[in-house]
Amino acid sequence: MDSVSLSEVTAIRRTHLGFMHCFRQPFSGVPIPPKFCSSKVDGPKATLSSNTKSQSVYGGSIAATSDSGYKINGVNLKSRTLISSVKERLLLDAYDDEYGGVIVDHGKLPSNPYAFASMLRASLSDWRRKGKKGVWLKLPVEQSELVPIAIKEGFEYHHAEKRYVMLTYWIPEEEPSMLPANASHQVGVGGFVLNEQKEVLVVQEKYCAPSITGLWKLPTGFINESEEIFSGAVREVKEETGVDTEFSEVIAFRHAHNVAFEKSDLFFICMLRPLSDKIIIDGLEIKAAKWMPLAEFVEQPMIRGDKMFKRVIEICEARLSHRYCGLSPHRLISTFDGKPSSLYYNVVDDDHDPSHSNCNTEYFYK
Repeated sequence: MDSVSLSEVTAIRRTHLGFMHCFRQPFSGVPIPPKFCSSKVDGPKATLSSNTKSQSVYGGSIAATSDSGYKINGVNLKSRTLISSVKERLLLDAYDDEYGGVIVDHGKLPSNPYAFASMLRASLSDWRRKGKKGVWLKLPVEQSELVPIAIKEGFEYHHAEKRYVMLTYWIPEEEPSMLPANASHQVGVGGFVLNEQKEVLVVQEKYCAPSITGLWKLPTGFINESEEIFSGAVREVKEETGVDTEFSEVIAFRHAHNVAFEKSDLFFICMLRPLSDKIIIDGLEIKAAKWMPLAEFVEQPMIRGDKMFKRVIEICEARLSHRYCGLSPHRLISTFDGKPSSLYYNVVDDDHDPSHSNCNTEYFYK
């Protein structure tokens, strides 16, 4: 037999007052007799009897019957059809994740803030009783008025995007939160494009810090969501200069911290082969672009005085003379998730298939 606590009945009453106004609305197809409905906030209290104990709520009398049901204002209803249905309607739609937590279905959130507040409290109690751990609550921007309600209940900000804010709640008070933090890194790419005349493709940015005004630099940019490193480098060069390129390899990457918005930064320097030479600049970001002799490029004061970039140029020159080998992407499928991904590595010599060796590949096609 189901048991109904005072808190559960009180929650029913709160939801009844907050957004239903009347239990005439069917719960999962179960019609509720009109005599159980009440649109008034103040009214006679009802009593809930279980064994010999009684509890009171608004709306009418609720008493347990001998056949494991409940009698509501004299009408017999089975507990498993009424109480379970009512409890389901009181809770937010959510599904379990694979780590013992729950994810709230953001597409089925109540539009009424009072209903949301009541259902959120009831859901937290239900998840706590079931031993759930982390809660993920995604609130669309169209329902931003629900954010302060969730924060008041103890939810914390996790991250935000253009169309939503993600909040989290860690239920076990005796355990430290195991929910993963927000993304800690941004990923950028730089394209090192060298033609057969030993000229490097460089740009001057339209908007930059005063200290680097007039500097000729490599085309750079950020990787888009779900974009590969190699395709991002090709795209950035094309967008900024109009030059078509082919990815060769990652020759180095830099890891820095506390860059933009106190996030860490991964910057991948990629060697690209030019497939065209005509320059068409992006007027929104780029002030000028050109092919510059490599010797002239490295003699710029800011480049010559930068130890890191000097080493990058040395690596590129070593690659051209086969004294260094970078990393090339290889598409593989992992049994952990069954999805294809790119693993970057180099192959010095492959006796079974020489074409797999990227270290022996000529940078310039002959």
